[in-house]
Amino acid sequence: MRRLWKHLDGWLFTLLLFVGAGAIGYLGTRYAHVADWTANGRVSLSPQSRAVLAKLDGPVEIVSYASPQDDLRAQVAGFLQRYRQARPDLALRFVDPQQDPARMRELGIAVDGELILHYRGHEQRLTELSEASVTNALERLIRGNDRIVAFVTGDGERLPGGQGKPDMGTLMGQLAQSGLRAVPLSFAQAATVPQGTDLVVLASPTVALPAGAVQALVAYVQDGGNLLWLRDPADGDLGLDPLAKALGVQVLPGVLVDGSGAALGLDDPRLLAVAQYPPNPITRGFQLATRFPQVAALARTGAGGWTATPLLRSSAQSWTEFHAIDSAHPSEIRYDAAAGEFKGPLDFGLSLERLSPSPDKREQRAVVVGDGDFLSNAYLGTGGNRALGERIFNWLLGDDALVDLPRQGVPDRVLRIDQAELNLASIGFMLVLPLLLLILGGLIVWRRRRA
Repeated sequence: MRRLWKHLDGWLFTLLLFVGAGAIGYLGTRYAHVADWTANGRVSLSPQSRAVLAKLDGPVEIVSYASPQDDLRAQVAGFLQRYRQARPDLALRFVDPQQDPARMRELGIAVDGELILHYRGHEQRLTELSEASVTNALERLIRGNDRIVAFVTGDGERLPGGQGKPDMGTLMGQLAQSGLRAVPLSFAQAATVPQGTDLVVLASPTVALPAGAVQALVAYVQDGGNLLWLRDPADGDLGLDPLAKALGVQVLPGVLVDGSGAALGLDDPRLLAVAQYPPNPITRGFQLATRFPQVAALARTGAGGWTATPLLRSSAQSWTEFHAIDSAHPSEIRYDAAAGEFKGPLDFGLSLERLSPSPDKREQRAVVVGDGDFLSNAYLGTGGNRALGERIFNWLLGDDALVDLPRQGVPDRVLRIDQAELNLASIGFMLVLPLLLLILGGLIVWRRRRA
């Protein structure tokens, strides 16, 4: 009887094992669950990609012109499966480019595996299969059309394509991937802002602008154009008072300094660190700290019918310093009320809105910041400067759906070691580790023989 129960237990265990395997197989055909156990979720979509997919309000069709002979179609389908899991209405279709060469020439298909993304009557083409390229293409589709951003040049402004430390080439290069196209605007060659310009940027001119250039900028604003004005404290007047009056903004004299930076380890009080922001649609949900090297404070005059909202604000320990600052001993400055210095907190960034005077637009937007260095190549990588800059550009262009996209980069996957560290690692793996294994094996053999 006992032997019979043993056989029954064995057969029952085998039966339950097959039933469990069958149940897992049955459920696996109807439900999908993916778990990413890699460091930082490297095989999953980034938060930015998921946020872009969430902003889509309609289906997306991706057409892959890949030959069926190789495993290219499987690679494309496997890569895009992560997007399709997060967005079920993202459809993938394959077309054999060899079946209709004339049609391929008409479409301009030149690379085997080229992708065309279709969304709301717009399309984007991709020849590179990577998360960055696909997500950037989806972001451009959300914009609808490329945005033209004109940078005023010819008066010592920061260059949109320059690679020098004061220029803005790094930021604009990144924004170009999501559909922004920077073009130069010289009023020595053009009397007015060209039609079709979505945004004009006046980035820290260093010499006085000609009267005709100032008049053209004022006319552009009065006609409903969007403007980003980066104004450094060392710029002086530069003949831009008419533009400030048209925006209802006044630039306060002096350099804004902040004594609270000493608690953060900042030796120079001219370097402002901001971690908290006034309520503003640009900084809603923004939690990254930003830094501003030299800042001019701003005041609102209420002219022009603008609704001005503080964007950046200094702490209560700040003030506008009128006296010269010794760079060797910057912390020796003191607030001088008798000299008329303004006590903080003070605004040094403003976002402006009003009904557009142009019948073709509903709303007009402008942003004035009393510092241009924070978006320069030298400081763009500091804290959340890049993320804040992207938010400002998206808001000014009316792409509100893209303002609050997360902008954290992927973790570094490259191991950088010098030659000495490489030699040490080689010795460890090729000599030290085998020697330890030999010693451990010898000890085990010795103990067994003694036993």
